[in-house]
Amino acid sequence: MHLSTGRLRRGIRLRQVLLGAVLLLPGTTVFAEQGHSAHGSSLDAEPSAPFVASSAHSFAELMDQAMGAMDQGMRAAPMHGDPDQDFVSMMIPHHQGAVDMAKALLLNGTDPEMRNLALSIITEQQNEIRLMRAWQQRQAEPTTPPQGSAAAPVQPEGATR
Repeated sequence: MHLSTGRLRRGIRLRQVLLGAVLLLPGTTVFAEQGHSAHGSSLDAEPSAPFVASSAHSFAELMDQAMGAMDQGMRAAPMHGDPDQDFVSMMIPHHQGAVDMAKALLLNGTDPEMRNLALSIITEQQNEIRLMRAWQQRQAEPTTPPQGSAAAPVQPEGATR
């Protein structure tokens, strides 16, 4: 029985360490709208503190903050008229919202299946955010032909040197 209790304690401690690491991952904060109480914020709202999944707030408050931050981020996403770019601009804050909501669940949820789902959501959504940001960077880079591959200038017919 003692061995079983020791494993249980180690499992609980490992879960606590993993939860702490997930909640403190760098680059996973977004701005929450101050005083946001319903989905559908205005563009004029100033961003406040970064979203932090904290036990100082109820689950409902954390979900509202995550939704507000996601909504604000999506509304503020730059639109260029290019469907691919516009899609990525809006999907980054959308995915970050899913990460933030999953963190809120990890603080409050008790069902092991939902907690595992939340961990999976965090991992996958963060990977997809990284992929989308890398794609955005590649799109922003100027395209220059590789050295030595530039075509010779074409002269009009009948032109001589």
